[in-house]
Amino acid sequence: MTSSSTQGIKTVLHPVSDLAQAKAVYAALLGVAPQTDGPHYVGFEAAGQHIGLLPGGGPQGLTTSLAYWHVSDIEAKLAEVTAAGATVKEGAHDVGGGRLVATVIDPDGNLLGLVQDR
Repeated sequence: MTSSSTQGIKTVLHPVSDLAQAKAVYAALLGVAPQTDGPHYVGFEAAGQHIGLLPGGGPQGLTTSLAYWHVSDIEAKLAEVTAAGATVKEGAHDVGGGRLVATVIDPDGNLLGLVQDR
């Protein structure tokens, strides 16, 4: 079986109800200030990981944390995971800066994110 490579989980998004409070907690946890700090998204870079805070779950309407697997070919990986039984929730789309993201749901209802940086 040929498969596209996965580089592991490098991005995790967390829905938050109080952005200022969450920003303080994550800054204390990670020991760094946010790299991106806006009213709709706060992002931290720490130890090779990107941690994002989404007030109200963001446009995705997240109710739980979402881990994103970084892949070399998002379309190939989508084909592989759907052939294995996952269903696409959100197809691959550009979110800016050449970054493509997609989400799938595994057979048990777990939401999985995929990221490809160009």
